[in-house]
Amino acid sequence: MTLHDLIAGTDATTRRAFASNCAFTCLGVGLSPLLLRLGAAAGVQGQQGQGKTVEEPIKLGPASARNVIYLFLRGGMSQLDTFDPKPGQKTQGPVEALRTNADDVLVSQHFPNLANHMDKVCVVNSMTSTQGAHPQAQYLTRTSFELRGTIQHPSIGAWVNRLAGKLNANLPGHVMLNGGSNIPSAGFFPPQYLALPLDDPKAGLQHSALPADVGEAEFQRRLQRLQQLDQAFEQRYRQREVKAYSEMYADAVRLMRSSDLAAFDIGLEPGLLRSAYGESNFGQGCLLARRLVEHGVRFVEVMSDGWDTHADNFDRMAENCPDIDRGLSALLADLEARGLLEQTLVVLTTEFGRTPDIDGDNGRNHYPKAYSSLLAGGGIRGGSSWGKTSSDGREVIENPVRIQDFNATIAHALGLPLDHVVTSPSGRPFKVADKGQPLLDLFA
Repeated sequence: MTLHDLIAGTDATTRRAFASNCAFTCLGVGLSPLLLRLGAAAGVQGQQGQGKTVEEPIKLGPASARNVIYLFLRGGMSQLDTFDPKPGQKTQGPVEALRTNADDVLVSQHFPNLANHMDKVCVVNSMTSTQGAHPQAQYLTRTSFELRGTIQHPSIGAWVNRLAGKLNANLPGHVMLNGGSNIPSAGFFPPQYLALPLDDPKAGLQHSALPADVGEAEFQRRLQRLQQLDQAFEQRYRQREVKAYSEMYADAVRLMRSSDLAAFDIGLEPGLLRSAYGESNFGQGCLLARRLVEHGVRFVEVMSDGWDTHADNFDRMAENCPDIDRGLSALLADLEARGLLEQTLVVLTTEFGRTPDIDGDNGRNHYPKAYSSLLAGGGIRGGSSWGKTSSDGREVIENPVRIQDFNATIAHALGLPLDHVVTSPSGRPFKVADKGQPLLDLFA
């Protein structure tokens, strides 16, 4: 049986396993997160067809940021219990509001540390959407497009790296922490724009060193044999996922041999600093995100779960918010102390908010009509708020912000051309934030 027969006779899931197993058996290394990117890309390519992606020349504009740290609270963060409190209103429930070091900016009682850093933050309290189901709302938030069964759209992180390019040739341009599966990534873009997934920031990039029984000479022999197999196969099957197979190994080997591999090791940080971020995966993810942008990773995502508070909202918020308060506060202070905050745009968002009404289980239900997000650093005017909701938090009454506008603001900070068109393999034109318009008044 030929190599072609072996691959062609498998489905996408088996091809992912094949790629991972080849890395271990042929080369002696795992690097499974990098190879999962390749396996996912093969599945996407199979859905999108074999056409070529055509695009106009890319012209970047002035940028106020070089990197993005994108913090996503999955499940629907309650805006009334976090960044749009309504003191004295029945809809507020038992949660109190705190004054901050920014005039006229309030946060809930769950953010005593962040209250001292709101001079660095712009609170967008007028987010609004029509998507009230988790899959559809999360997809729209991360891609700017509605979920369709016929196409997979690239995430904002993939757009950033496609249009702006990598900052460090040895490192991935897009890393996702605590993300799990079923997360929009490269969509119809080529596989080099897939995110590198890491589910445990404390463990870093695992399987990135040669085993004890594989020396340098043996490793080189295996690499040469693999290249011989690849060359014949690529010449016969000129498809982008085939070429990506070889490129992925090259990327993995280059990273293994680079001093930049240390970027993934938060164990190199002082113990006191690690403690300042908190021991949660979110807090340690924020610390790893800082290390990665410091080493030139363009876009780093950190996910946090558990925000779907249909029942026991107030107890759940009291459990969840301290990790965000500690991790985000430490991140902002750390970036500022290192001179990185000016060039790093920090984003905190969610797929929708929670209802002002409190149900019989002390819960809040899905509410896309009005909710909050945060922006900091990267040229954003801190100590400010944008938009306004009614006194009870039910309606956006000033400066409504669609998800596409919010994503356009991220793209604008990085100098991405909002009118640049990328054509999908199916022949459809797309832009980074669809028809979104950036919130220019948010910038200093």
